[in-house]
Amino acid sequence: MNLQRLWVLVLKEIRQIRRNRSLIVSLIVPPTLQILMFGFALNPTVSRLRLGVVDASRTRESRDLVAAFTANGTFVRRGDYASVREMESGLSAGRLDAGLVIPPDFARDRLRSRDASSGSFAAPTQLFIDATNANTAGIAQGYAAGILNAYNGGNGGTRSALRTNIALLYNPGLVSSWFVVAGTIGILIVLNGSLVAAATTIKEKEEGTIEQLLMTPADTGEIIAAKMTPLFVLLFLDVVLALAVAHTAFALPVRGNLGIFLLAGALCALTGIGIGTFIATFTKTGLQAQLLTFFVNPPLALLSGATTPIEAMPPWLQPWTLLNPVRHFATISRTVLIKGGGFTAVWENFLALSVFAFVLLFLSIRRFRDQLE
Repeated sequence: MNLQRLWVLVLKEIRQIRRNRSLIVSLIVPPTLQILMFGFALNPTVSRLRLGVVDASRTRESRDLVAAFTANGTFVRRGDYASVREMESGLSAGRLDAGLVIPPDFARDRLRSRDASSGSFAAPTQLFIDATNANTAGIAQGYAAGILNAYNGGNGGTRSALRTNIALLYNPGLVSSWFVVAGTIGILIVLNGSLVAAATTIKEKEEGTIEQLLMTPADTGEIIAAKMTPLFVLLFLDVVLALAVAHTAFALPVRGNLGIFLLAGALCALTGIGIGTFIATFTKTGLQAQLLTFFVNPPLALLSGATTPIEAMPPWLQPWTLLNPVRHFATISRTVLIKGGGFTAVWENFLALSVFAFVLLFLSIRRFRDQLE
């Protein structure tokens, strides 16, 4: 590959984009407006809550307490953990919505509190709730209070028989917009990237500029790289812009490594370009490309878990969301920005997002190269 020729072609693409004011506007204005609308207007729903349990008591009383939490399906038991630290790792990685910690002396302390005339002894238990999704956390807190009241009433009726310390993790203020905004960034980048990549490629097909490029000394690899580079830079700047707007307008925190988030954003941008270019290789007109992107993009948005929890979807549908690259970006975004998680907490999502990005790019470049040749 001749870097000098590549640079000349990149400059040519930059000049062409600068002349296309509507393209620049479509990359800047919609993400800004959409991040505001998604953050202010949407309110995610919740259904089943994944519960992890640390049962150090292992008695009938502790099993009764866990059964009280899972009796009506509000909480679904998703695992038993040997320690609080292990359970907190599950919360940080997004595998759990809540964690119940039952101490070793739970049964003995509960018997004391039941027999004590003053009811001053209380079995100390802890309930940790992942408050990344403020709506889910608020509902979980209310459900937990009702379950504990019913449990106390059904086990001797002592008013203070059981005291549980409820801790809201990561978002104690229950700011509902954080969940939506952190996930929506991925939707905006992939959807805008696919639309713009498809539109620009089809436009050059219709205008015949691709044929003109084929008459230059540049090979097909240089032409494809030159076309994708400016768009990738613009989409990456969109990631930075969306984060800046979210941080300014909604006080979205950045508790983790910003580099991890930006790397995920870069992979998300490549995914969007790959989808758009791949669509363009199957269509001949801009209208066909728009219709195909409108067919592909809504499922990417709706099945991403960006605006509503994956757990709120039907159980049969949830595994299919793993085939959605936006879901993996949303998980990375929330884990890094809100929870302050590191790479070890999101490496599986990084791996999946990388596979999606490079497979889509490989397929789109291969088809595009075949059409050029």
